[in-house]
Amino acid sequence: MLGLRHTAAEPIRSSDIPLTARDAIRAVEAELRSVLDEGLRRARDTDPVFAQDVADRVSTFVLRGGKRLRTAFTWCGWRAAGGVGDVTAVLRTGAAVELVQACALIHDDVMDGSPLRRGAPAIHVDFARMHEAARLTGPPDAFATSAAVLAGDLALTWADDLLTETALGSAHGHRLYQEWRAMRGEMVAGQYRDIRAQAAGACGVDEAMSIATLKSALYTVERPLALGASLADASPSTLRALRLAGRCAGLAFQLRDDFLGTFGDPALTGKPADDDLRTGKLTYLLAVGLQLAQDSGDLESAEALAPGGLVPSADAVEGMRAALERTGARAVVESKITDLRATSLKHFERTGAEACVQREFATLVEQAAGGAPERTGEVA
Repeated sequence: MLGLRHTAAEPIRSSDIPLTARDAIRAVEAELRSVLDEGLRRARDTDPVFAQDVADRVSTFVLRGGKRLRTAFTWCGWRAAGGVGDVTAVLRTGAAVELVQACALIHDDVMDGSPLRRGAPAIHVDFARMHEAARLTGPPDAFATSAAVLAGDLALTWADDLLTETALGSAHGHRLYQEWRAMRGEMVAGQYRDIRAQAAGACGVDEAMSIATLKSALYTVERPLALGASLADASPSTLRALRLAGRCAGLAFQLRDDFLGTFGDPALTGKPADDDLRTGKLTYLLAVGLQLAQDSGDLESAEALAPGGLVPSADAVEGMRAALERTGARAVVESKITDLRATSLKHFERTGAEACVQREFATLVEQAAGGAPERTGEVA
């Protein structure tokens, strides 16, 4: 079992522990607690009100979280590239990726107006409740939005601090930083394309796929794999195979996430099942449904799925779900996910990774893009 704490003088070595993604996730949880404790200490030194209101909420949110898939993919990338020896840098990189994920989720919930995340009120909703409980003046929504943006910024700051320290202490720090820099830019670009498509009433399948790639596929699987591989000084051929495997698995993940965002059970996913339809978000599922309806002359379904300027009623949302079933879009997306998962595994085989690592990767892809998530987990 991986140790809970370590120092530079006492590195955790792969030869001393079971080399599994599950162990890596447990160790990263411990690393996150240590990093967050240090972040909270610095926040208290800076300002106690900020620490209590913002930093503590970010820490709680991060520790509440998810399946740690990005951590596991970082670990798989390192192992696939032949990583051995001290795993400290890999664990700290995994922790940094989880902090970036927290930033992305906090900001995404603000932009989407989503009330629920990880089975609890979203950060901006929690800030609105705090505003009311503390009897602060001014519009609670404006305060909550601003505070949540700052909370996401703090998570990103902590992530950058951790990654920078890790890169400076690694022989392959420059490669690690290059992957990190690209990942952050892609995340922002993808989020912007997402909100722009929504505002423009975009409905094209190709655009939906481009957004899915930028916004989620890259930073969920492809970049974590490459971050881990960079720490093992991966060869160009290994890195190329990992990128292709990660791109396919990441797209399968996002298509599954969109699917659960329409047909999922909030009690299992920990987030609402109507946000995408309610807000008119361009997803591959919705774009395929509209295209199928138009191609078949199904005017009723086309009208239900076409972008509009008004927030649809509950009945209209149900009508959109029915149209996605009627047009066959649900089945098409399921088939696409299956194909992407299979292609991803084929690319990963080309890394020449040990059989145990290939099995772990296959398990992770199934977790990310399989059926309904476990009750205690979530897709994102």
